[in-house]
Amino acid sequence: MKSAILITYDKEDMITEAIGLCDAAGYEIVHTVKQNFLKKPKYGISGGVLEKLEGITERLRPDVIVFDEILKPSQNYNLASVLHREVLDREALILEIFESRASSAESKLQVKLAQLRYEMARAKEKVRLSSMGEQPGFMGIGKFEVDVYYNDIKHRMQTIKIKLEKAGKQRELHRQGRKRIGFKTISLAGYTSAGKTTLFNKMTGETREQSHELFTTLSTTTRRITINREPFLIADTVGFISKLPAYMIDAFKSTLEELLYTDILILVIDISDSIFDLKKKFTSCMRTLSDLGVERDKIIFTLNKSDLLLKEQIEEKIEILNLNDNKKRIAISSKTGQNLNELKKLVKEIMDKQRLP
Repeated sequence: MKSAILITYDKEDMITEAIGLCDAAGYEIVHTVKQNFLKKPKYGISGGVLEKLEGITERLRPDVIVFDEILKPSQNYNLASVLHREVLDREALILEIFESRASSAESKLQVKLAQLRYEMARAKEKVRLSSMGEQPGFMGIGKFEVDVYYNDIKHRMQTIKIKLEKAGKQRELHRQGRKRIGFKTISLAGYTSAGKTTLFNKMTGETREQSHELFTTLSTTTRRITINREPFLIADTVGFISKLPAYMIDAFKSTLEELLYTDILILVIDISDSIFDLKKKFTSCMRTLSDLGVERDKIIFTLNKSDLLLKEQIEEKIEILNLNDNKKRIAISSKTGQNLNELKKLVKEIMDKQRLP
């Protein structure tokens, strides 16, 4: 495992998420710098904090510095110049995780596209900075002419987009085929680590990899299940995360668009989260679904890990999420199987209503 110094916000939920991201990317944190503000113009942090960090870096000699915010190329360059270490901002770290998790040909293309978009946004500035003298590990920049470098990225992106369009058309054909046969579809969505894959396994009898790590699922897996002697198709999708830039969601459009065409969307919510985390993650999920154009009518709000709470605590959290009057919500536990039959009944009821003229 490689070592890292983490620079993050001084807020418990953000520290937890940043540690989770580092862990998922294979970095062991040897020191954490907590700040209230990470958007100072020159380094993201103040000169005084940087001075202390210089000494700590010299002593601990980490492989990388992880900065839990989006850095401009100039800020990244300035930090790398002072600390003589590769600096990964939040986006670069997530891209590293995506790269290590991608297993299907399509998800590998989606990750590559996201990486190139990240590069492209920084291309011109990187070339200008590299001409001033390359820094150790400064994003692996070579001595490219700016237009050659920029056009090379553009060309590679175009090639990947064409391949992804083909995969999207293939997916559309599959959807039409399923419709012709009369299969209704169910999709699982939710914040990363909410327990989607555990629920998927429980409902299908599968043994897909489950993990507390972030982004275990990057490509959609679809399986057939039977509810009340009727066959359905159920799909597990990539998990959401806060502050995920639009271009990353866009890169995964062809996978995520399954959510748009599905008959029912089971939104898996970790109800055992703290109230602050719960609200933040719920808002993040709903925003992403809204950006994708998913209709709220299709959503079943599935409150997972309810075995860890008392009934009153669950009710309090239902109120906080404004789901009191929502008949499409259900408290379950994918781990123990609690209320899974009730969830299946709810799916069947909604499907039957959708069929009514």
